[in-house]
This record gives sequence, structure tokens and C-alpha cells, in this order.
Amino acid sequence: MTDRKTDGTAAAAGGTGADGGRMRRGRRWIEHWDPEDEAFWRETGERTARRNLVVSVLTEHIGFAVWSLWSVLVLFLGPEYGIDAAGKFGLVAVATLVGAVLRVPYTFAVARFGGRNWTVAGALLLLAPATAAVVVVAAPGAPYGVFLAAAALAGLGGGNFASSMTNVNSFYPRRKKGWALGVNAGGGNLGVPAVQLLGLAVIGTAGTGRPWLVPAVYLPLILLAAALAARRMDNLGPVRNDTGAAAEAVRDRHTWVLALLYLGTFGSFIGYSFAFGLVLQYQFARTPLQAAALTFAGPLLGSLARPAGGWLADRYGGARITLGAFAAMGAATGVVLAASGTRSLPLFLAGFTALFVLTGAGNGATYTMVPGVFRDRAARRGLAGAAADAYGRRLSGAAMGLIGAVGALGGLGVDLAFRAAFAATGSGAGAFTAFLVFYAVCGAVTWGVYLRGPGRGGPAAAGDGAERDAAAPRPVGADV
Repeated sequence: MTDRKTDGTAAAAGGTGADGGRMRRGRRWIEHWDPEDEAFWRETGERTARRNLVVSVLTEHIGFAVWSLWSVLVLFLGPEYGIDAAGKFGLVAVATLVGAVLRVPYTFAVARFGGRNWTVAGALLLLAPATAAVVVVAAPGAPYGVFLAAAALAGLGGGNFASSMTNVNSFYPRRKKGWALGVNAGGGNLGVPAVQLLGLAVIGTAGTGRPWLVPAVYLPLILLAAALAARRMDNLGPVRNDTGAAAEAVRDRHTWVLALLYLGTFGSFIGYSFAFGLVLQYQFARTPLQAAALTFAGPLLGSLARPAGGWLADRYGGARITLGAFAAMGAATGVVLAASGTRSLPLFLAGFTALFVLTGAGNGATYTMVPGVFRDRAARRGLAGAAADAYGRRLSGAAMGLIGAVGALGGLGVDLAFRAAFAATGSGAGAFTAFLVFYAVCGAVTWGVYLRGPGRGGPAAAGDGAERDAAAPRPVGADV
């Protein structure tokens, strides 16, 4: 088999493949893919998967940057724009909301259109929010509704994450998923500090009067990403939408448990990334330049920590790393609360930066748990070997979009909590108190569902009573 052909498994157009599925023959379609076969992986699979991963990281990086545009642009919106603090938090909140909602259809788009094809289309769609931002911020007199519409378009960048992660998950074997998903997500997350650094450069060189320069920079980069995806990526024929798997994933309580944990980790990361600059402006009276100079470090470190979280999860178990992350996030939130009470900017920055690092590592570990949890569900059903791997891929692929969407909604919750706290007290302390309580809940759920010993309930699986047969294999929750 080669990277571009189906090595004899492709039939004529309109034929069927070895698995009985409909063939989608074409130069960019691979009709046989078995990453769990070590010989296949060594000879062909790894090289092909890595090539697709590299381009996926680039396109997702730009998607995150576009999604995060308004976290930077709000720093440029002076009195002439007529938008107060609540209005600015509203702009970043609507971008977060749309990005979260779009993650569900973007997940299914990979199987419907092909990973390569949808990556090209998803990249080109980013031209709309980037162009809208250029036009809107150049017109300070535009109604607030126009700004809201432009911010909502930025949510297209958030949807890209779901399709990218679903695609990468299909390319890699289970033993490599933590690393691959961590690299893909971490490289994408780096789009947040990248656009914030760009905003700092624009403010530092051109002042706050030319905010349109920030989104304008991404217009040629979007075209470059689309061209590279068209040239270097592949579609996987065996990846197909499975409405039955989607329905089963929705009914499985582990989908919702993992969504809750991801809401606490990734939701915190993206929410803090979008709101950090505004918090510095309104709680510590920083100027736009001062705020921009401080906002990028946290998202940068958090993005770099995400692959580390995935690697640690592969090595020590996703549930253990996730629980440790929530415990440490609670401690860091306590530091931020203390700093808010004493108005200590250095202590506040230290605590907030630690939060970014921990949320990055935590969401890498939590996302790594998804394939493992559903692989363990297969073991509880009595499946083994290739059948268990296929079941795990089927359910985890269906669940990832929903988990990612719910996780991104955590960012909306963070933005709305800050909006309410500043409107009520002029401080973010109330919001941080709520986050502290939520991290405690997430930690308790992680321990209770995935880390308790089998004799005390263990990682209980969803399903009917037949699936709870004492004779069924009981996976070690810490290993997922």
C-alpha cells in the first residue's frame, strides 16, 4: 500500500470495500486503514498519519486564532466605540457560544465529506470572520448588534477543533492517541497566544487606532492553510458517520461525565484566554498595551502543557492526571482569590498563570481518557482484540464532538460569570469563588467514577443490568 492508493482494496467507482462499505475511490481517498496493525503502522501508517497531523495542527492553530480574535480586539475598543465592560464580555461570550455549538456538526463533517476535504472547506470558511472583523473594527460608529454578528462569525474557528480532533483520532492507534491528540490540540491552542502577541505588536507599533491590522494578517495565512491541506492531507474511506453510534454515545453516561470534566479543564482554558485581558483592564486598571503585554504568557504555557498532559496520561493514566490537575487548579484559584482581595497584581499573575498551565495539562489528560473509556466499555461487553478496538473507535469518535462542544461551553460560563461579577461588584472574585467550587465537584467526580477500587464501585459503566455482570472484565479506571 502507498500513501495515495488503496493497495488493491479499492474497487471501481461505486463498488464496495473489504468491509462491505461503499467505496469512495479517488486520488485522495485511502480505503484501507488499520493503525492497530503494527506492521501496517510501521511500514505505511505512521508516515501518512504524521503528514496529516502536521497540516491539521496548522489549520487548527489558525482556527483558534480566529476564534480568539475578539479577546484581542476588545482591548482596542475605546470610548469612541460606545461599548462598556459588560458589552465587551458579551462579545467574547458570543464567539465562545457559537464555537461550542458548531463543534457538533463539525465532528460529523469529517465522515460526511472526508477529513482532507472538510479541512480545506473549514479553513476557507475562516475568511468570513476575519474579513468581517477587518470591516467592523474600522468603523467605530457601527451598532453593537453588528459587532455581535462579527464576533459570532468568529465561532467558525472554534468548530474547526472538533473536526480536526476527530480526524486525527481516526489516523492514530490507541497507544499513540494521547500524544497525537495532545500535539494537535496543543498546536491549535497556541493560536490563542499567537493572536494575542500579534495584538501586542500592533498596539505597540501602530497604537490602538488600527485594530483592523490584527485580523488582516490572517487572511493570507488562511489561504495558505487551505492550500496545504488540499495538497498534503488525505481522506479516510473507512471513517463513516454512524448515527447508531452517536445515539449510543448520547445515552452512555460516560459521555456526559467526560464532558463535565472537559468543561472544567478546556472550558476554563478557553474562557480564561478570552477574558484575561479584560480582567486586567477592569480589576487592575491596566491600559490596553499593558494588558496585551501580560495576556499571552498564560495561554502560551497552557497550550504547551496540553501535549504534556496527554503524554502523562498515556504513561500514568488519564484519570490520575485529571484528578491531580483539578486539585492543583483549586489551589491556584485560591491564590488568585487571595490576590484579588489584596489587589496584588504579581500574586494574581502567578496564580492565573498556574491556572493556565494546569488547565492545559488537564484538558490534554481528560481528552485522552475518551478512547480509553470506550475501549474499556468494549471489554465489559465481552469484546476483545480488533473487535474491542473497533467498538472503542466507533463510540469515542461519536462522543468526541459532543464532549468538545460541552467543554467549549465552559468558556461561555467563564465569560458570563466574569460579566456578572464585574457588573455586581467591579471585581472578578465572585466568579473565582464559583470556579473553585466547580473544580472541587469535578475532582470528586473523577475520583468517584474512575479511580475508586473495584470493590467500592470502581469505574461504573453505563448500560443495562446485563452489562454489569460481575463476571465481566472490570477495567482499572486510572488507566483510561
